[in-house]
Amino acid sequence: MLRNSKAFSGFSADNLEKAKEFYGSTLGLDVRDGSMGILELHLEGNNPLIIYPKPNHVPATYTVLNFPVENIVETVDALTTKGVTFLSYSGELQTDEKGICNADGKQPGPKIAWFEDPAGNILSVLEE
Repeated sequence: MLRNSKAFSGFSADNLEKAKEFYGSTLGLDVRDGSMGILELHLEGNNPLIIYPKPNHVPATYTVLNFPVENIVETVDALTTKGVTFLSYSGELQTDEKGICNADGKQPGPKIAWFEDPAGNILSVLEE
């Protein structure tokens, strides 16, 4: 029934102006003003992802958006110079001094680093 639907995803933010600046200027994404007061992120090969305003926004406790990259160290370094702070984990998942998990290849899964947008939503970059 929904197989051919052009599905899209979205998440909330408490301040769309901050979100627009972060996603557009800091991350360098194509951000457009959508209808009904939302933002649209136009990502390669996908339908637009929407960010909608929510005054009582509570950040997701999981990763809402993943960005595959060719070189995670270069990407983390570039984003760090733009003011992005990467999250640090020391439990079951452990990150190195740059915030990269599995940088040494000893943990399962890809090399991945997490960071937050201005609304506290968790995003990641992961090496393909």
